Amino acid sequence: MSTKNHEYTKIKNPEAGLHKRNNKSRKYFLRQLFISSGLWTPFFSVGLCMGTPTVYVPQARREANSTDAVSAEMASWLSSAFGYAAIPAVFLLAYLTVRIGRKRTFNIVSLNMVLVATSYYLSTTPTHILITEILQGIPHACSVSTSIIALVEYTSPENRGLMLTIKSATVFWGIWVANAIGAYTNWRYICVVSYINAFYSITSFFWPESPVWLASKGRFDECRKSYRWLRGWDEASEKELEELIKMQKDKLKIEQPKSFKSIFRFLSVKEFYKPILLASLMIVIYHLSGKQVFTMYVIDIIKKITKSESTAYNGMLILDGVSILSMYTGCILARFLRRRVMLFVFAPLAVLFLFIMSLYLYLVSLTVLIENKYISMFLLVGFSIAIGLGPMILATSLYGELIPTNYKGQSVLIISLIFTIIQSTVLKTSPYGFIVLGMHGMILFYGISVSVCLVVLYKYLPETKDKTLLEIEEHFKK
Repeated sequence: MSTKNHEYTKIKNPEAGLHKRNNKSRKYFLRQLFISSGLWTPFFSVGLCMGTPTVYVPQARREANSTDAVSAEMASWLSSAFGYAAIPAVFLLAYLTVRIGRKRTFNIVSLNMVLVATSYYLSTTPTHILITEILQGIPHACSVSTSIIALVEYTSPENRGLMLTIKSATVFWGIWVANAIGAYTNWRYICVVSYINAFYSITSFFWPESPVWLASKGRFDECRKSYRWLRGWDEASEKELEELIKMQKDKLKIEQPKSFKSIFRFLSVKEFYKPILLASLMIVIYHLSGKQVFTMYVIDIIKKITKSESTAYNGMLILDGVSILSMYTGCILARFLRRRVMLFVFAPLAVLFLFIMSLYLYLVSLTVLIENKYISMFLLVGFSIAIGLGPMILATSLYGELIPTNYKGQSVLIISLIFTIIQSTVLKTSPYGFIVLGMHGMILFYGISVSVCLVVLYKYLPETKDKTLLEIEEHFKK
């Protein structure tokens, strides 16, 4: 087998071929890791963005010795503006991802992240922070669209689960870093980490283009070169490559000018709407589990429960650390456990913690029980571990695996819009929900919401571990 000419021939000696593959597999894994680590940077940027208001608001109020320094209305906008700002950016990136490719689209996002870091550096008022959060809309839109598509396309089936789950944990790593900086120093130092993250993302200029995108444009020689740079030339990879090229050639042959009616015809195709609905339910779990709300408003929530500011700050860092540890543990488990096992073991456990927490706080509100800060923290930590081990890392990972190849542009646009609209609305309205329903009422709502979604997913969600994108798509055609 001659690698100099980048040609593939069937391996006659399986043992020799396996030995050669094992020797080279590390090289291809590191190449995929190099690209994946760059694709994780928007997630870290989103984490910094989400963590900044958590520490900025109390610091600004403390410095001014007045809660009027940052009003409740402004605080809610600081926590949610990046989500609303991502909505128009989703349309832009969905178009660019299909039109100019994954690599060049991400190059634009990388430059925007440098702008975001600069905005952090220059910010001195709540309005400045709000502008920075709005600028964060493009990296956030990238994190729910371009990054996920690229992670799926650049990685092999055996590495895909690990790379996708790590990116979910990266968001909470960014939150923890921002919160730790704000807890022990001035929040303005967040810009230093933001700059480091942004400059690392510029490594995207050295990537090859996605082989899937190249094939979709009929650039098959470039597709083979990019694919083999990422995966090598073993028999299984070559088979998947030829299937990809064949599918794209068939698609290009039958592709016709689109009429107004044909543009929306895909909505009735079951291999389109089934994975979209399942991915949407995973997104609902991601946001209506309450984990992001607890993370964004953690200081206020723990202060309401424990009546202690010092406990609130310590609890914030403990919860952030536990969340990161559990999510990285989940990343390791994803290498060995099936997706369905992880989801339907840990998600019900998280729901159980929500119901117990709701009942406990309700009994405390009736003075049937006396509030104990250790019990409260135990329940919050238990919930964070359970939700981090499964649902939080699987939600966007499964979305990346489920979206159909033939309808990738439409799927990404719809799912990204659903993600950003639900996220920003939940973060914006949650403070008012706590006032109207009480802490116990909102937590009960979170538990019921997740339970309903799990029932539907249990019946219809297929197993995706170690399956190629084409195999997953074929499942929905049956």
